[in-house]
Amino acid sequence: MPNTLADWLTYLESLHPKTIALGLERVAQVKQRLDLEADFPIIIVGGTNGKGSVCAMLEAMLHAAGYRVGCYTSPHLLDYNERVRIGKQQASDAELCASFAQIEQVRGDISLTYFEFGTLAAMQCFISHKVDVAILEVGLGGRLDAVNVFDADCSVVASVDIDHVDYLGDTREQIAFEKAGIFRQGRVAICADSDVPQALRKHAQEIGAELWCIGSEFGFHLPSPAGGRGIEGEGRGDAARPISIVKTLTPTPLPPAGEGLSNGQWNFYSKVGTRSSLPYPALRGAFQLHNASAALAALDALKDKLHVSMEAVRRGLVEVQLAGRFQFVPGLPQLILDVAHNPHAARSLAQNLANLPPAKTYAVFAMLKDKDIAGVARALGAQVEMWLVAGIDAPRGATAEELAQVLQNAQIHSEVQVCASITDALKQASKRAGENDRIAAFGSFYTVAEVMQVRGLRVG
Repeated sequence: MPNTLADWLTYLESLHPKTIALGLERVAQVKQRLDLEADFPIIIVGGTNGKGSVCAMLEAMLHAAGYRVGCYTSPHLLDYNERVRIGKQQASDAELCASFAQIEQVRGDISLTYFEFGTLAAMQCFISHKVDVAILEVGLGGRLDAVNVFDADCSVVASVDIDHVDYLGDTREQIAFEKAGIFRQGRVAICADSDVPQALRKHAQEIGAELWCIGSEFGFHLPSPAGGRGIEGEGRGDAARPISIVKTLTPTPLPPAGEGLSNGQWNFYSKVGTRSSLPYPALRGAFQLHNASAALAALDALKDKLHVSMEAVRRGLVEVQLAGRFQFVPGLPQLILDVAHNPHAARSLAQNLANLPPAKTYAVFAMLKDKDIAGVARALGAQVEMWLVAGIDAPRGATAEELAQVLQNAQIHSEVQVCASITDALKQASKRAGENDRIAAFGSFYTVAEVMQVRGLRVG
């Protein structure tokens, strides 16, 4: 058997002919052989975008409440260990290798993918550490994703949009059906997308899940500015106005990074009750109040199993961290990292950039070729003055030339420069950008990871 974590990961990549092979039969068989039965609550979080933020906020608030939290997320940016955290600490190489070895001993001739192997190993670590609660992030879809082999005490769908069409379908309703597969009979299922797909509602009703939707069973209020007119000119300065939840998800701007965190407040409500005067999440971005509300709704749904005080909620919101999600890197020119890799996430990034003080934006841009490159480019076209495009050195990576051609076909009229690598693109952007300009690196986890390595940044 392999001896090091690096050797194990190389071995796991070779085990299955496909990187992605949806289905629960194989992983369920190995789970049974390992006797992986959890005696703690499990929260499964899915969604096209936002699921990483929901997981991070849940982890931070539950940790602040004194619980031993197991959190499994993917993909990682720099080190595989980022995927498996216990008590907010990454699992060690030795722990992961030991779990991989046990799985290898019992799987026999059952073929597992890299992700399936990792999912079983994560749960094995959580059980051995006797965690109080586990948070599992869906890798792809939900219904046939490996994490769904475990029963959720509460399920969350952060958002539903078009992505992974080769596996999930090319309509929002088809994708919603796949994501709703994590719901369970008699348990609360949470949807933080204001435009709830009919397929998601139908599946919840058919299986007898209790569906909570944002703007109905839970949601948030923004207090009006003190002493002034309320949001949209309505209400007294001391009034709290419900955010209007309409078919098109309306982003809610937060204070610029580093500003207003101590003064800005918001209020949460659900079927269970209210939590008032909450601090804005430390995660920046226009949709983070939707994600925070989803996390709080999950805690309310599990209040009989997991008590989380207001103090823990506030501390968790202030202390939460998640690399690569509208992440600001100290220094000039301003550097922003975002893993946005589909049009939905790109629209959020565009909104976030638009909310910042005016500045010239240089894009360090690299994507996988099976993603909607044109959709991402069009979403951000109005916010980017210059595109520095680079290839991703991976089987699914688009070349810099392919990206430049897509930008041209999408009628992106900003200047485009083809670069030899992501590192070179960052170098060129840094040369061109003035102190008052900004650099935005986005398009893929690969893009953000390479920039982080060049800048010597760490996760957590």
